[in-house]
Amino acid sequence: MGLGNQEISVTDLTAFREEVRAWLGENCPDGVKGPGEVHSGSTKLSFEPDTQLWMERMAERGWTVATWPKEYGGGGLSVEESQVLNEEMSRIGARPPLMNMGTRMLGPTLLEYGTEDQKKKHLTAIAQGRAAWCQGYSEPGAGSDLAGLRCRAEDKGDYFLINGQKTWTSGAQHADWMFCLVRTDFDVPKHQGISFVLLPMDQDGISVRPIDLISGISPFCETFLDNAIAEKQDLVGQINDGWTVGKRLLQHERSGQGGLGTAATRPLPVGVTVDLNVEEVGMEYLPGDGRISDPTLRDEVIAWNMRSAAFKSTQRRAGEEVKDGKTQGEATSVFKLYGATLARDRQDLILQLMGSQGLGWEGEAFSADEVGATRSWLASKAVTIYGGTNEVQANIIAKRVLGLPD
Repeated sequence: MGLGNQEISVTDLTAFREEVRAWLGENCPDGVKGPGEVHSGSTKLSFEPDTQLWMERMAERGWTVATWPKEYGGGGLSVEESQVLNEEMSRIGARPPLMNMGTRMLGPTLLEYGTEDQKKKHLTAIAQGRAAWCQGYSEPGAGSDLAGLRCRAEDKGDYFLINGQKTWTSGAQHADWMFCLVRTDFDVPKHQGISFVLLPMDQDGISVRPIDLISGISPFCETFLDNAIAEKQDLVGQINDGWTVGKRLLQHERSGQGGLGTAATRPLPVGVTVDLNVEEVGMEYLPGDGRISDPTLRDEVIAWNMRSAAFKSTQRRAGEEVKDGKTQGEATSVFKLYGATLARDRQDLILQLMGSQGLGWEGEAFSADEVGATRSWLASKAVTIYGGTNEVQANIIAKRVLGLPD
């Protein structure tokens, strides 16, 4: 079943829900229910048997990317049908079958800007879990001022020869491909002369070095491109017009980070490894009556829950207003800014509720969750930075949403 973008009746959705519920009951492995591993599509990693099986079964139905067209490996579902699928997966606690930068960022961008050959080649591989992607945007001298990038791509006829350095390339050590912004013209204003290319990571011209973070993990990398090659057929959009493509991809990224995507459940922010409910975490650390004795902390927890509930309602309303499942434009910055701030504040509250037990790095005096909470608190400091800092989002909102003068 799958009615695409046609108008769907309540009866049709009810029938589809029954179909989905029955199929999930027969095909969703127990090992993918509840917190745990999510398939990334990387050909360089091995996954637990149930994780691999779940991805393969969902890919066969086209439900790894349920709203993508069937001809590119998707399920061809409407937004309403996709929501039903998500709800039924959430009902049984099923994790997403596949999630990476290909499903959340590059795929939607290629659907808008890619050639037919690019869609068939790359979207199908993404949908089937045969390729993980990383993002070649930031450079040592081009972070918030991304248009200042210097990574050079020389036109060699049927390919580009690329030299430069990218940093904060999440998951580059496990990625099969990179989507990358490169400078193809140095003699024009900085927002011009940029091109958007795709290149395989397994080539002699690319080397990757993970960056150690204070949280003890290394999800980010430095990536060095020394005569790396991107085929001309993997240029997305027009040469020197990559800024347009790159900005649209960022909107897809921020849409997911702001909770506007279509995934039934979303992974924790990069580096955050322990998911503890603010409503529940304090219980074992509080007095017998379960009350937070500190009135200031009590007010902060209540306020956070109110903000979180209001944000979820706004996310749902915004999702219902979007037609044909297309990602919103600059409004995604509103959700990225607010969602990132909520996520950071949440980890701060959890540590306050845990008291000294939330400050353990290692040792028998701390449980695995307590150690994880400490590291997650440290990792959460990056949430308001990656994907565009809070300050960048505030500037976008001021200029492009509110129309304020520069």
